[in-house]
Amino acid sequence: MPAAGAAPAAHELAAPPGWRSIEFISDLHLQASQPATVAAWRQYMAGVRADALFILGDLFEAWIGDDARHAGFEASSAAVLSEAARRRSVFFMVGNRDFLLGEAMLGACGVGALPDPTVLSAFGERVLLAHGDAWCIDDVAYQDYRRRVRDPHWRAQVLARPLAERRVLARSMRSASERKAGEHTGEWFDVDRATALHWMDEADAPTLVHGHTHRPASEPLAPGRVRHVLSDWDLDHPAAAPRAQVLRWEGGGRWTRLAPLDAVGSAP
Repeated sequence: MPAAGAAPAAHELAAPPGWRSIEFISDLHLQASQPATVAAWRQYMAGVRADALFILGDLFEAWIGDDARHAGFEASSAAVLSEAARRRSVFFMVGNRDFLLGEAMLGACGVGALPDPTVLSAFGERVLLAHGDAWCIDDVAYQDYRRRVRDPHWRAQVLARPLAERRVLARSMRSASERKAGEHTGEWFDVDRATALHWMDEADAPTLVHGHTHRPASEPLAPGRVRHVLSDWDLDHPAAAPRAQVLRWEGGGRWTRLAPLDAVGSAP
């Protein structure tokens, strides 16, 4: 949490007056080995009707550098983003899985880079947007890891490796993550409430939208302070209930959770 008296500065983005609806997604963890989730995302992106789409992190399970965008799964994903961005405004905020996605990829796709956090002003309201991982401060092990991999020197060293080496590294990191999940004892870390409220108060934003925790809900954090937690997407594991939601925001304080196909089939 910021030091007492500190005033964290969130990036500010003002919606054009013509916007009538905005949609948010996060935590799709796209990868070639999960074709049903990828297909649902492609269909949603091709038919999205909102004036703007905000992707709040972890669109990809792993991103090994923007030079990967020229072939294979990464190239096909870039094409989907590019086509959607030609029809409406698309913004992207990195998450804890795809933090190496950078300006080259976004620029090539026509997608706007979104700093974490960002205050979005629309419909006469102010909403604070974040991925959410930086505020899960009780997860000490993860915060140590986050500081290491977000260090510019670490990033430069990794991106200097040949693409093939980075693919091996990404597979290794995914395997380690899966092993850790298999050893999970049930402990779960949420966004720290005091930290979130501090940022909301300093940003004068009574509403927070974030992802990362995979616990979709809309709930009060404090009197006059509400958060909307985005859904993760997983349509490839038959043992688990299918999960995929789009959060739509319209004027008049209307917030609606929709299945991806319902989102493209319903006019805002």
